[in-house]
Amino acid sequence: MTDLSTLLANLRRPRLLIRAAHHGIHDYRRDRDLRRLINTTTPPNPEAALARLFDAEERTEETRRAGDAGYSIARHVELLIAMMAEARLLRPQAGA
Repeated sequence: MTDLSTLLANLRRPRLLIRAAHHGIHDYRRDRDLRRLINTTTPPNPEAALARLFDAEERTEETRRAGDAGYSIARHVELLIAMMAEARLLRPQAGA
């Protein structure tokens, strides 16, 4: 968990992407969105989901930085939304 929280704290992305993700977080539905974003039938625990989301987001960020035509800003924002939401699920467990 410490590694994931450190990664999240050190994540540097364009402000517009982060702001868009913050605005979309209220529409996040774990069962629906994780199934599509990390290709799973049942959602894993938040820590495992966050690890898989980090991997997917990092690949998307590399595509963005390379200027690849296959880059999808919508998918990037969806991944950031899911990462933020899953990180929120971990917070109550951190104090326990």
